Amino acid sequence: KGKGASVKARIAIKLLIIGIAIVVADTAIKAFVDATIPMISLATTRAFPYGGIAVFENFYGISFAINHSTNTGAAWGMFGSYQLPLIIIRITAIVMMTWYVFLYRKESSWFVPFTIIIAGAIGNVVDFFVYGHVVDMFHFILWGYSYPVFNVADMAICLGALSLVIVIWWQKHFCKTTEK
Repeated sequence: KGKGASVKARIAIKLLIIGIAIVVADTAIKAFVDATIPMISLATTRAFPYGGIAVFENFYGISFAINHSTNTGAAWGMFGSYQLPLIIIRITAIVMMTWYVFLYRKESSWFVPFTIIIAGAIGNVVDFFVYGHVVDMFHFILWGYSYPVFNVADMAICLGALSLVIVIWWQKHFCKTTEK
């Protein structure tokens, strides 16, 4: 029992480090963007990089800039008029995901994907309390289409969800039994 507890403690510490690293990176980049880059204005600045920092332009039709944009809603600004209900839903979702995966489900292959998702969600919740909105900065133009601006937390949520789908698919197709 002692050896199993120490293994679980080491896993928990590694997951905590991953989560903290994501939240710290997200928070630091947002603070830098908020302090140094003027708010994006597509209405007044029609030319790339829209008042931000050009990383590359027209690389096989793709351009990328660091811009300062805000979002008061969920993904792509949906429900922007409902900030209080959204923050309550976000915090509830973080608590429920944490409880489900780490206390109920206990399937170790789900730990890293959910840690990444939860850390991303925490990063966007922190924004609500620090700025009153989410700060976004990564702006891609994909063959003329201006993709919605996003941040590190958004990337973490998407990559965590994608990795969870891969884990579930892998278990379904290549594992005879899964942990319970």
